[in-house]
Amino acid sequence: MNQIPYIDFSLLEEGGLLMWPLLLLSLIGFVIFVERTLFLHKGQIRSNDFLSGIKNLLRKRRLVEALTVCEETPGPVPGVVKATLLHHGEGEEGMRRAAQSAALVEIPSLERRIGAIVAIGRVAPLVGLLGTVLGLIGAFTAIHEAGSYAHFGVLAEGFGEALITTAVGLFIAVVAYLSQHFLSGRVRALVHDMEYAAHDIMQFILRDMPEEESDASAPPKGASSG
Repeated sequence: MNQIPYIDFSLLEEGGLLMWPLLLLSLIGFVIFVERTLFLHKGQIRSNDFLSGIKNLLRKRRLVEALTVCEETPGPVPGVVKATLLHHGEGEEGMRRAAQSAALVEIPSLERRIGAIVAIGRVAPLVGLLGTVLGLIGAFTAIHEAGSYAHFGVLAEGFGEALITTAVGLFIAVVAYLSQHFLSGRVRALVHDMEYAAHDIMQFILRDMPEEESDASAPPKGASSG
C-alpha cells in the first residue's frame, strides 16, 4: 500500500513564532502570483489574427460587427481597437487620443496587485531579520540564566532560530522578485500588443478602409452651395 507522505513541520518549530508570518506572506504571494498569471494569460490573444478579422469586416463596411467582435473578445487589445474604431471619423489625432485613453484605462487593471508582490519581497527579509534578532536575544538570555553551566545546546537553539528565519525571509524575497519580474514582463508584452494594434488599425483606417456609404449623401462636385 502507498503510504501517505509525512509532512515535517519541525522547521516551523525551530524557526520560532515569526515563521508563521513568513509562511503567511509566502502563501499570499503565491495566491497573487497565480491569480495574476491566469488573468494576464486570459488577456493574451493572437493580435495578428484578431486584427486580420477586424480588417476583413472593415473592408466589407461592417463596422458594427467589428465593434461587436471587439466587445466579445477578452483582453486589453480589443478594447483599444474598439476605441480607435469608435473615433475613426475624427482623423489620425482623434484616433490616437482615443487609443491612448483606452490604454490608460486598461494598464492599471494589468498592473493590479503586482505591487503587493514587491511589498512581500521587501517585508519578508525584514521579518526574517527580526526573527534573527529575537533568536540571538533568546540565546544570550539562556546563557545568562545558565551562567557557568551554559552548554552548546543552549546556543544552538537560539542561533538555529536566527539562521532559519533569515534564510526563509531571503528565500521568499528572491521568489517574490522573480515573480514580479515575470509578471511585469507579461504586462509589458500586453502593452506592446496594444500599441501595435492601435497603430496598425489606425493606419488601415487612414489608408485602406473603404469610404462609408453615408459619404454618398454629400453634395456632388460643382453643386451650388447656396
